[in-house]
Amino acid sequence: MMQDQPSPDAILAAVAAWLRDTAADALPAHARFEAKVAAGAVELVRRQIGAEPSESEEARMLSALVGDTGGLDALTARLCAQIENGETNLSTPGLSDLLIATTLNKINIDQPEFSAAARLRALAQRRRGLP
Repeated sequence: MMQDQPSPDAILAAVAAWLRDTAADALPAHARFEAKVAAGAVELVRRQIGAEPSESEEARMLSALVGDTGGLDALTARLCAQIENGETNLSTPGLSDLLIATTLNKINIDQPEFSAAARLRALAQRRRGLP
């Protein structure tokens, strides 16, 4: 099947760059600020779209952990109930891996330059036995 070009990711990247690097410079101070905020929002959406495979991995990990199937919200609610009733805790196999992976996914979307993220990524790799 033929690929349509440019990709949605490339379009969003171009819009964000134009807002940040071209439009903002031509605007008065407050509008310049708003253009840069808009560029940041476009970049956040771009990262969110790119994280969709991570969300399916999160659902897979949740499903294995709670022993049930369903959507992300339902599985998360089931895990919360298990934690609340003492059925699941940090010694439960897979829970800390899920929490690390979920936290990394959220950081990668919202604050990819967050300084502690590198330490968390290294911890996740060590837990998976990667160098």
